[in-house]
Amino acid sequence: MTATPPLSLVLSVRVLLPFAAGYFLSYIYRSVNAVIATDLTRDLGLDAADLGFLTSAYFLTFACAQLPLGILLDRFGARRVEASLLLIAALGATVFALAQSRTGLILGRGLIGIGVCACLMAAFKGVAIWFPTPKLPLVNGVILCSGGLGALSATLPVEAVLAHTDWRGLFLLLVAMTVAVLLLIFFMVPEKPTPPRAPQSLANQVRDIGTIYSSRNFWRIAPASATIQATFMATQGLWAGPWLRDVALLPRDAIANHLFVMAASIAVGFIATGAIAERLARYGITPLTVSIVGMCGFLAAQAGLTFGWVEAALPLWAVFGFLGTSGALNYATLTQQFPSDLSGRVNTSLNVLVFLGTFTTQWGMGVIVNQWTASDGRYPAQAYTAAFATMLAIELVALTWLLWSGRRR
Repeated sequence: MTATPPLSLVLSVRVLLPFAAGYFLSYIYRSVNAVIATDLTRDLGLDAADLGFLTSAYFLTFACAQLPLGILLDRFGARRVEASLLLIAALGATVFALAQSRTGLILGRGLIGIGVCACLMAAFKGVAIWFPTPKLPLVNGVILCSGGLGALSATLPVEAVLAHTDWRGLFLLLVAMTVAVLLLIFFMVPEKPTPPRAPQSLANQVRDIGTIYSSRNFWRIAPASATIQATFMATQGLWAGPWLRDVALLPRDAIANHLFVMAASIAVGFIATGAIAERLARYGITPLTVSIVGMCGFLAAQAGLTFGWVEAALPLWAVFGFLGTSGALNYATLTQQFPSDLSGRVNTSLNVLVFLGTFTTQWGMGVIVNQWTASDGRYPAQAYTAAFATMLAIELVALTWLLWSGRRR
């Protein structure tokens, strides 16, 4: 067996670095409201349902953009599509920073969701063009890890920035970062010429998506993966912060510390779960099995949070972050169930469910919490127990379906 050559420094700088920076930025946008939730509710008089809806608007527009995104990436390429969409993200962050009402915040958040919708899929497509196939697991792991680092940056670093400015100033800083990243992608990533080929008709592309959504294999795996990833992202991106404030009764700096530990666990989890799955595959243990074990552990951590085990809050949130990444293994599992030329559309088809689920979950948890009356800006622990338990029940049903249908097969 011949060893693969090391990663090219030129490709790493010109291709990997810009795309990783884009995914890093998208995760900051996804996670930052968990830190600034108290500021938003105080400054604009928002309740839990308002906070859940405006934060989840990101996931709604993100989901709606996924299927058109696949067509755009195939037609115009990763570099131009992601750079163009990041202009919309910069516009959305500007609208959010200047908003004086709930409507303005929702509009800004929705534009951000559209603007960063390509950050992962464009990165995967871009590196697949430029890097040799044996290097793709490592390169994709680096990109996913950059998202974990973005989640890290949305905790203590954001808290440090807020010591010198308010949340509006923070978002104006994110505008500048977004413009810098889009310029980096547009001017640094090279355009690789591809041989001309007859473009696939839109009707055929839509028909292929219908084939995916009518597949029994897809619907065996997708419900568990989508519901668990949705709960993970909805909680990590918003409700973890209020839980730590209202249930664990932690001060602001301690909340940031807990969120930092969870985000660090996410960064490690993205790398570790993929490495574990790759190693165990040599012994005949499938990535789907690894994902199921990880999702079971994730539900166990979520159960501890549901019942308010505040004395174990830090390890529970660490496990929640680490094992929350295990559902992402099923992207690779699902693509293996279909022809290789459908792999991009298989991923975006699952992404639609994941992000629509995250929108519904993040907003729905806010609606549930809002059934209780806040006292001094804090909701009672029972409100979070009800919200977390509702999602836990839905996830258990979906995971049971995956296990039962697999056993029947």
